[in-house]
Amino acid sequence: MLKLLIGLGLPYIGVIGMLPWVASVERFVLGVPFIYAWIFAWFVLTSGCMLACWLLFDRHGADAAPEA
Repeated sequence: MLKLLIGLGLPYIGVIGMLPWVASVERFVLGVPFIYAWIFAWFVLTSGCMLACWLLFDRHGADAAPEA
């Protein structure tokens, strides 16, 4: 369950759940509107969440698989 929360829940909350707040922000990040910077940042953060899931839960399962 924790694996799903980290891998799917955090990115979902970050992108979809926070969208109303992000859309109301009138700031720019390096000349780009904040909403675009937020979505782009979540591309990287989602990959980080998936990496964390793999390191915490699935890493040892791949080591135990027999080689063909």
